[in-house]
Amino acid sequence: MDKKRLLTFGLPLLAVILFTACSTVPKIAYLRDLPDQVPVQLQETRDLTLKPGDRLQIFVFSHDRELASDFNLWEGGGSGYYSSGSYGGGGYGSSGRGGNHPYTVDQNGEIEMPVLGRIKVGGKTRLEVADLVKYRLLAGEMLADPTVLVEYYDLSFYALGEIGHTGRITIPRDNITLMEAIALAGDLSISGRRDNVMVLRTEKGKQTPYYVDLTDPQSVYNSPVYYLQQNDMIYVEPTALRANQSTLLANQTRNPSFWISSVTSVITFYLFIRTFIDREGERYTNYSNYGQ
Repeated sequence: MDKKRLLTFGLPLLAVILFTACSTVPKIAYLRDLPDQVPVQLQETRDLTLKPGDRLQIFVFSHDRELASDFNLWEGGGSGYYSSGSYGGGGYGSSGRGGNHPYTVDQNGEIEMPVLGRIKVGGKTRLEVADLVKYRLLAGEMLADPTVLVEYYDLSFYALGEIGHTGRITIPRDNITLMEAIALAGDLSISGRRDNVMVLRTEKGKQTPYYVDLTDPQSVYNSPVYYLQQNDMIYVEPTALRANQSTLLANQTRNPSFWISSVTSVITFYLFIRTFIDREGERYTNYSNYGQ
């Protein structure tokens, strides 16, 4: 094989390697090919329902603050209002609200309130629980004008993998989308796969994985996990390059520049050897002709 044939085969091979290197760049942009100024139909929002293990706070207010205090459980034991509240002198305020002891939903979906006893809250929304407590108070003629507020105590989700902030992250409101949750977690790192984000959701004792391609609008907006639920777990797997950084050799062989450098070195070495052989052959021919 002479230099001309080497260049004929070597240059196309190098071009293929360069093209392959460019094509291995992962998809980075979110919601690619989303039409400009075209509204997207969002899923209907669904209020979160209480599950076993959830913690919630229940505040009962009335003009008769002393009587209403019997239905509020405060940290430190017992019931009653703190004196420095901002809700008509009651317990709903910067100090009182923070001291309200949370209720934990048991495996039967129940909580136990002072005076009212056990209440079934599993599968109900916050507003439904508030209405239920208010109904029990009115039906039992315990309060004439009750106002009931129910809030999640520590609504949150979890983030793992190639994402800005890992661990437990508090949700600021009941309805939050997957994209909003990722923003709260500090966005995906550049080495995280955006086309295969997994959301683990636990329901009725079973954990179900859902996969979302964040670069595809259809995958995002139509996903069952478009709206997160409490305690959902988001896992972002690493790209192939990131995954192979555990060993130096694997990282090098996955790097396109490694192969480009290798091919270049082989071609250079071949040209050097070929030139050396040609020169030696020419010298031998001249020597033979000189001897004749």
